[in-house]
Amino acid sequence: MIKKCLFPAAGYGTRFLPATKSMPKEMMPIVNKPLIEYGVEEALEAGMSDICIVTGRGKRALEDHFDANYELEHQISGSSKEELLTGIRKIINECTFSYTRQREMKGLGHAILTGQTLVGDQPFGVVLADDLCINSDGSGVLSQMAQLYRQFRCSIVAVMEVPEDEVHKYGVIAGQAISDDLIRVENMVEKPRKEDAPSNLAIIGRYILTPDIFDLISDTQPGKGGEIQITDALMAQAERGCVLAYKFKGERFDCGSIEGFIEATNYCYDAFRK
Repeated sequence: MIKKCLFPAAGYGTRFLPATKSMPKEMMPIVNKPLIEYGVEEALEAGMSDICIVTGRGKRALEDHFDANYELEHQISGSSKEELLTGIRKIINECTFSYTRQREMKGLGHAILTGQTLVGDQPFGVVLADDLCINSDGSGVLSQMAQLYRQFRCSIVAVMEVPEDEVHKYGVIAGQAISDDLIRVENMVEKPRKEDAPSNLAIIGRYILTPDIFDLISDTQPGKGGEIQITDALMAQAERGCVLAYKFKGERFDCGSIEGFIEATNYCYDAFRK
């Protein structure tokens, strides 16, 4: 069983300025819960209780959130408000948290490589908190992928179909279908032009990676903007062995955009009222 889950959380969140000038974008609340807490809940449901977070300058709020606040808890002890801490207390009690800093913003591949010191030599999950995934009819996306890993023992990326005029926002895959929702990756392109995209299957922020990915990232040359892309390392991994793409069950909201953030808030608020 995979125990570790890596959260790259060092980005600036510039699309939400000025709100993110002093607050990590991962702490932006969907109703009454920060984005990253949804992601940690999903990881814990999948059995990944060792939470590894790659942070950056000005991200101390992440560490404080996943820790006790004795003064606050004393003030609301015995009141109805104490129930609001039930979820975060469960996370704090059942998970362990470790942190390291990414000193330079060099892309997702570099952020994952920075987390090697926390992950070590074992398979691990990756959650991008910007992507809020909800499956109200069953297990979460990471749980679905963990089940697949038990069978195939290789790297897995979550994918979804997107409109062709949006493929330039994503890493895009193509390959051989194993089943209706599973594809053996044969091609992978980061943010292609519409005419260059191999398909409209876009990678979203859920991965399960085998530890050899770290050596492949180390050998990956920086691309546009000096960034090291995880898609390049995954493509090298696919050429050497096996990488699977999984069409997950559930809803996904791009909370890295204002439009997606509002959609997620409305969706979760409707569920909250029920």
